[in-house]
Order: sequence, then C-alpha cells, then structure tokens
Amino acid sequence: MTGQTITRADLGEAVYQAVGLSRNESADLLEMVLDMMSKALVEGQAVKISSFGSFSSRQKGQRVGRNPKTGEEVPILPRKVLVFKPSQVLKSRLNERTDVKE
Repeated sequence: MTGQTITRADLGEAVYQAVGLSRNESADLLEMVLDMMSKALVEGQAVKISSFGSFSSRQKGQRVGRNPKTGEEVPILPRKVLVFKPSQVLKSRLNERTDVKE
C-alpha cells in the first residue's frame, strides 16, 4: 500500500486531462457530481456506479456502549451511517495478482 490519498484536486485534474475542459470547468463538473451524490444520499436514495459499487445510508438504532478507559456504560444514540458496497468488478480488480518480475 502506497499510503497516497487521491484528493478532489487530483480528480479534477484527471477530468481536465481526460475530457479537455478547462481546469475550472473540470472542477465544477466534479463538484456537481459529488453534490448530486451527496443530496441523493441525504434524501435516503442509493447511489450506484456501474463497475465501481453502491453507496447507501442506513439507520442504526440506539445501543449501549462502554467507555474503554473507565468501563462506564454510555448510551450511543440512533444515527444514520453511510455504507459502501463494492461491485464484483472492483472486488476482482482489488484481488488481481500482478506478476512481479525480480
């Protein structure tokens, strides 16, 4: 694992190089896509991206947690969480073995 993180700027630059829009237009396009995805998830819709995976929100109920330092029981309030399920194509890509030549 390289430890490198891909940022919005990196994605915007990739769109710029692949599509040929200006850098500002590429960044705006990326922001529009991310905004649409965010709004859909907030509204409870699933977001499915072919050959990549699907994002959805899920409601978690209240439960009792424990403070690891003191051992005291603490209620954990109900909340929504974001869930990502990778597609079979992405799983296959992650598990491909590349031939390493020494």
